[in-house]
Amino acid sequence: MSVRHCPAVLISAPASGQGKTTITVALAAYHRSQGRRVRVFKTGPDFIDPTLLEQASGHPVYQLDLWMGGEADCRARLYQAATEADLILIEGVMGLFDGSPSSADLAKLFGIPILAVIDASAMAQTFAALACGMAQLDSELPFFGVVANRVGSARHAAMLTERLPAALKFCGALPHAAEIAFPERHLGLFQASELPDISQRIAHAARWWAEHADISLPPAVAFKHAESAVQSGVKRELDGIRIAVARDAAFSFLYQANLDVLRAQGAQLSFFSPLHDEAIPDTDSLYLPGGYPELHLAELAGNTAMLDSIRAHHVARKPIVAECGGMLYAMRSLTDAQGHRGQLLALLEGEAAMQPRLSALALQSIELPQGALRGHTFHYSRLQTNLTPVARGVCPNGGTASEAVYQQQRLTASYLHFYFPSNPHAAARLFLP
Repeated sequence: MSVRHCPAVLISAPASGQGKTTITVALAAYHRSQGRRVRVFKTGPDFIDPTLLEQASGHPVYQLDLWMGGEADCRARLYQAATEADLILIEGVMGLFDGSPSSADLAKLFGIPILAVIDASAMAQTFAALACGMAQLDSELPFFGVVANRVGSARHAAMLTERLPAALKFCGALPHAAEIAFPERHLGLFQASELPDISQRIAHAARWWAEHADISLPPAVAFKHAESAVQSGVKRELDGIRIAVARDAAFSFLYQANLDVLRAQGAQLSFFSPLHDEAIPDTDSLYLPGGYPELHLAELAGNTAMLDSIRAHHVARKPIVAECGGMLYAMRSLTDAQGHRGQLLALLEGEAAMQPRLSALALQSIELPQGALRGHTFHYSRLQTNLTPVARGVCPNGGTASEAVYQQQRLTASYLHFYFPSNPHAAARLFLP
């Protein structure tokens, strides 16, 4: 079996909000500035952090998820990265041991050492207790070291290490600096395209890492050869099929792996903007992914030419896949957090409204007439509709979330974000004319 060796590290933390993305961006940008080829992955379902990581590394960022994609998918992506990179970085999800499978499970399976990020802004010597707990809870977990984030001063940094054992590598202390922070909102960080100063923030992060942290490479990891679903002979079920994909500030939640699956099956992809274009491209099928339609409600509702173009596509009984924000766009109306209501596509009878609190966050599997797919749900809106779903999602960990999937004519709509590599055949059938 072919094996590739490449330095690699998984950046995790004791909880969300500790600064994993900032540290991963800093590492990627610093090593890239040194002429190294860096490949970055994100653990778990996430559309937002990868946009920042892509800017820092200069390459597309893929998901590594042991449930959504499976071990073979993760192994194949890591092996491919090891054949072309000088460094592999993986940003974890939530806390190190949170969830099943967790970031720790991924690290153990592939032998990838952990770099723990701890927000030290409100602690001193207790920093060592958190660091030791993460490093020692599972003796089989490979550990690289720990980095302190949002440190107030050199004296503060010194206090953090007073009770840290010598065997646990201290990789540095990054200061609390607005220049390397990324703003947040209800679904997480702002996307890279929304930050006009993103290049400067990334450059600051690289410089802070060089000045305040360990610039050495992590140890090399042996990655065994494997083939992903796309590499292992996916049939070209979409050969010659044209798929128009919505992609702009309102619809930006797209897995690169989903686009790869569609292309591997022969689809010809084109991209359009429901915000700014007057009509969809000449196409056989339509993909309306998730995003932030609630932040652009007036523009979407006011672009009547685009609304009419998509309605005509639907009336012609051509396929449409609408995920989360795409489904909200397909409903009769959407009300934003300020109470403003916009009339939208009305392809489905129903009204949606934004809520101040999280409505759903869960991994989901779904049995559709086209086949089984896996994915996740994450939204702050609620839907009122009398539509009867064709299927409902099931949480792998026994959670109560159960998202509906609606199908009318050739429209498939749901809060679920599907991960196409989980079943390329089922994904293809959703888009087949």
